[in-house]
Amino acid sequence: MKPFLRDQLQRYAARLGELDFLLSRPDIMADMAQFLKLSREHTDVAAIAGRWARFGQREADLAAARELLQDADMAELAREEIAAAEAELAELEAELQRMLLPKDPDDARNAFLEIRAGTGGDESALFAGDLARLYTRYATGRGWRVEVMSESPAELGGYKELVLRIAGDGVYNALRFESGGHRVQRVPATETQGRIHTSAATVAVMPEPDEAEAITLNPADLRIDTFRASGAGGQHINKTDSAVRVVHLPTGIVAECQDGRSQHANKAQALRVLQARLQEKERSERAAKEAATRKGLIGSGDRSDRIRTYNFPQGRLTDHRINLTLYKLALVMEGDLQDVVDALRAAREAELMAELEVRA
Repeated sequence: MKPFLRDQLQRYAARLGELDFLLSRPDIMADMAQFLKLSREHTDVAAIAGRWARFGQREADLAAARELLQDADMAELAREEIAAAEAELAELEAELQRMLLPKDPDDARNAFLEIRAGTGGDESALFAGDLARLYTRYATGRGWRVEVMSESPAELGGYKELVLRIAGDGVYNALRFESGGHRVQRVPATETQGRIHTSAATVAVMPEPDEAEAITLNPADLRIDTFRASGAGGQHINKTDSAVRVVHLPTGIVAECQDGRSQHANKAQALRVLQARLQEKERSERAAKEAATRKGLIGSGDRSDRIRTYNFPQGRLTDHRINLTLYKLALVMEGDLQDVVDALRAAREAELMAELEVRA
């Protein structure tokens, strides 16, 4: 293990002792807010310190087993213990590295996933529909709930624009790197001469704001319109002006919702989408400033970034950010996205670990 990691982990062991002392003090126990804050820190620190203690124990076991190699009667047993200790130490080191990485507080949140057709006309809208199906199947396969917030269907199928709310454990953490430009290469259903066309769609993934931390909206900055829903929804939704569109006048950002039957519910949902878009705007601006000095491997998630190509004739998916190529496109389009998610997450963890080492 690298020396800087050992130094970091030693600090956690020392901090655990400090927290044990603080949490035993009567004045801390009398201050509920402070007690809860320190208790949460204690839980996180104890988890890391516990694994670090186990790492130290297995290092001692390994050293003892190597000494036993000199004893002919114990050599075979020593070799077995050395192999077991080395394997567990490798696992513990990888686990501890992950535990030391800075955590994004948004990772555990639900997310809004927005898909828009781009260049390519009808084929782009069809591809947007394929992406919607991909993400919906991936989400339901993980036990997440998917709601349609707003949709603008295209004439020949697919969507001009679609906004989904995906709720479940760790949604944003899994889908955060899907933001950007998605390019498809295939023969469209409308192509009579078998030529391959290239078209595109864009995806934006935004964490659902926490009510306590959401951007405060000034009513004077909003224009709220009601209209009749354009998508399928049964008799009721087609006969009433229950859909709501909210425009944030200072930025021109628009959000709408037409999924619910009540105008009040749709307005509340549209305001949540608007808050998420405003927060994402701030996040993107910060990421752009950081990218001016250091371009991350994963990128900023900006829509203009072309992140992935779906090549149907070759059955190939290529993620350009991490040079990942998979020849299982048919499975991916059915929602089997986990290999891509895992590879992107591993690349991000490697980036964060490199940054941690530089700062150490």
